[in-house]
Amino acid sequence: MTNQLETTLGEGHFLILKSVDGWEWVERRKVSGIAVMAAVTESREAVLVEQYRPPVRSRMIEWPAGLVGGEQSPDEEQILDAANRELEEETGYRAAGLSILTEGPPSSGQSSEIVTFIRATGLAKVGKGGGVGGEDIQVHVVPLAEIDAWLEARAREGLLIDPKIYTGLYFLLRDA
Repeated sequence: MTNQLETTLGEGHFLILKSVDGWEWVERRKVSGIAVMAAVTESREAVLVEQYRPPVRSRMIEWPAGLVGGEQSPDEEQILDAANRELEEETGYRAAGLSILTEGPPSSGQSSEIVTFIRATGLAKVGKGGGVGGEDIQVHVVPLAEIDAWLEARAREGLLIDPKIYTGLYFLLRDA
């Protein structure tokens, strides 16, 4: 633990670059968490999204996810509300059941973010999905029994696979 002051090195519209003792990291403005939905249909299909991510200059396969707003740490209700909102915006599905699986930092050496994994069940198609604003999100519904081969095929096509997919799959398949 350090006793040195935190220094702000730079600020953008959404991010702040900070430093303590030469360690640099990024914080998000007005975001108290990230909700990642391990969404599964009644037919045991994973609902995944594909979108272009400028920092890695590639399309990626990911779980639906979104920001939880707020200045302080979010409570469970805020996280679950944000999860269902983002699930619907990105995929067109709404969940009847949401439960927190686990939480933690996805990249503790680079960001202060805390990701909360949420199981989304009882899915009902209520819209087309695809995101909001300038988002260009493609929805993929993949049988869990075929997910490994499907992900490997997407990787061979040159898409990046978000490692958080495997965390969600761990919980979905563990409880199967």
